[in-house]
Order: sequence, then C-alpha cells, then structure tokens
Amino acid sequence: MKIGILRVGKTPTNVLDRLRENLSMAFPEALCQLISDVPALPGQAFDKARGQYRSDMILSLVKDYAYRTNVFSHVLGVVDVDIYVPGLNFVFGEAECPGKAALISLWRLRPEFYGKPRNIEVLVERATKEAVHELGHNLGLGHCVNPFCVMYFSNSIFETDRKKSLFCNKCYAKVQISLV
Repeated sequence: MKIGILRVGKTPTNVLDRLRENLSMAFPEALCQLISDVPALPGQAFDKARGQYRSDMILSLVKDYAYRTNVFSHVLGVVDVDIYVPGLNFVFGEAECPGKAALISLWRLRPEFYGKPRNIEVLVERATKEAVHELGHNLGLGHCVNPFCVMYFSNSIFETDRKKSLFCNKCYAKVQISLV
C-alpha cells in the first residue's frame, strides 16, 4: 500500500510531516509520502452564504489527482478550511468507500477553534485519527459502534478526542482482509 498526502491550498507543512509519520505507524505495511504538487482549492466549492467549502467538490479534486497520476493506492487530501456536505453543518473529512481518495480538514481539529490555546500536539493527534478514519473508508470499512475505535463516527470534537487512532480488533481484521 502506498499512501500519498496531498496538500490542497494553504495547509501547514509541519502538520503534514507529523501526519505522515503517524500514518506510517498506523499502517506499518504502507509507504507514506508527501506529494509535492499543491493544487488550489476549487473556487466553486466555496459557499459564500455558509462561509464553508463543499467537501465533495474538494474530494473530487483529490480523486481526479489519485486516478490521473495512478502512483498511489490511496491519496489523502488535507485542507485547512471549514468543510461540509449538504445536510450536515460540517464534516471533519470525507472519503470514497471503498476507493482511492480521502479528505480531511484541519479547521475544526484546531483547539483554538473551540476557544482553547493553540496546541500542535492536539492538532496532530486529531488529524491522525481523522486521516486513519477516512483511509479506513477507502479500505471499505463502514462506521464502527465501538466509541473508542478510530472508525467510530465523530459528530463532535469530543468524540474525536475520545476515540483512539487505532482500529478495534473487529475493524483491524477487516483491514487485514482488504490488504490481501
């Protein structure tokens, strides 16, 4: 498995470097690398009324990149803007299930979004959980009922903070089957 991390728009590289390291630990059999290309955020994805970007439109850009270049088994797009899908107020990320393309946003993972002091460690930990979660969808996993499993659906930052960055035994077994 080869995971490419695609910086979309202005995203801090120090967070991406740490995310790459953590993904290498979460998926030890994978080669994880930062992609040098930095596509711009698609302007049509911005909803002025909401002040947010449609994640499905950004995911489409990541998907196009993944299938066009065909270098990576999975491409994780990372943005630093607020994203949503129609019908929800916001999302931390979105992914093809199964597929090659996934997307996470750092925007609502930042402690300062919730009025807390800036903390790069908390941001990286949250970003890792959401990245592993979305890549789990790429591998065909649905949401898990175990609130500590990385595949648990996070409806709030509290649920993201509660869960681990690892798969529960049940989900891990499914990942192992998907990698065969």
